[in-house]
Amino acid sequence: MEGQKSGARDGRAPAAGDSYGSLMLQAAGVLRLRYVKCGRDTALSAEAATELATVFEGIAQGAPAFDHIDPKEAIALAHRLIDDDNPQLSHLWPQT
Repeated sequence: MEGQKSGARDGRAPAAGDSYGSLMLQAAGVLRLRYVKCGRDTALSAEAATELATVFEGIAQGAPAFDHIDPKEAIALAHRLIDDDNPQLSHLWPQT
């Protein structure tokens, strides 16, 4: 489509309307639910979980502050979070 830019084509993070952005928002929701609201898992403090969720939301919105984050690593961590499959193995996981 002429005149429209896609995050995949211009090098910026895609907006939340596409699957990448949706995945990032879903991961942020999982973080907030699992580590902040429910406190089910103590592997990550509520503060660190909130900070990481904010990063995922920033990536989903295409915020320039998060351009330095490797999209493949963000996707991998999002999948690990959603699947509850050792997310702490990611380089993006906050160090405790």
